[in-house]
Amino acid sequence: MAGPRPAITTDVVALPLPRRPLDPSDQVRRWYENELGWPVVPGPPGSPLSLRVGLRFDVLDVPAEAGRAALRHLTPGSPVAVRGDRLRLLVAAGSAQEVPGVLDWLEWGALPLDLTALGEGDLMEAPLPPDQGPAMAVRPLERAGPAAAADVRHPVDPGPKGAVRRPGLPGHGGVRLLPRGRSAAVQGAAVWLRPPEPGGEVEASLPTLSALGGGGSAPDLVRVLDTVATHCHRLRLRRVCAQPSGCP
Repeated sequence: MAGPRPAITTDVVALPLPRRPLDPSDQVRRWYENELGWPVVPGPPGSPLSLRVGLRFDVLDVPAEAGRAALRHLTPGSPVAVRGDRLRLLVAAGSAQEVPGVLDWLEWGALPLDLTALGEGDLMEAPLPPDQGPAMAVRPLERAGPAAAADVRHPVDPGPKGAVRRPGLPGHGGVRLLPRGRSAAVQGAAVWLRPPEPGGEVEASLPTLSALGGGGSAPDLVRVLDTVATHCHRLRLRRVCAQPSGCP
């Protein structure tokens, strides 16, 4: 004789909902805030995040050729970002306000230079972390010289090209100090040429005025600016001479 049948229950077992995939912008924000301690400013939906300049670092935005020439004055851990045909050299916080005076002292103050200093109140587009950015390919410099010793890395797929040129301004070497709260708007995605290393004191590797004659370990901002200004001036002369009535 068969035993009693087991009772049939109609209770519904609650299953956990599938996890939502982590937003890539959240991953980028966490990398900057948790690994580096850099303040991040979110933008409109779909737009890249921005880094707040002036708290942990300032920025020199220069033509790529001028920036490449200055790489020899930077320590290996000094971060450098690329966007289009512009290089962004990270320098010590507070340096942006010193740049015009240093260029005057170097006798570059009367010449227009394609150089932008970003400081307190400015924003810089946050390049993707190294493990999320595009692959980088090494391309040698076209001309020989001291700058040829530095490797030049360019993204394999850099995306849209044609960064917006900033015309040199009269006085202070053509340095443009951006109004508070504004960022340098250029086209193309920003990537790291020399990414910051998480867990390290990035500020100790940034060019600073304090190293001038002080024997410190940080690179010298004066030498960086002198090299950048020299190559910015050479680029300007080449552009002028390339025009039909530019050179005599």
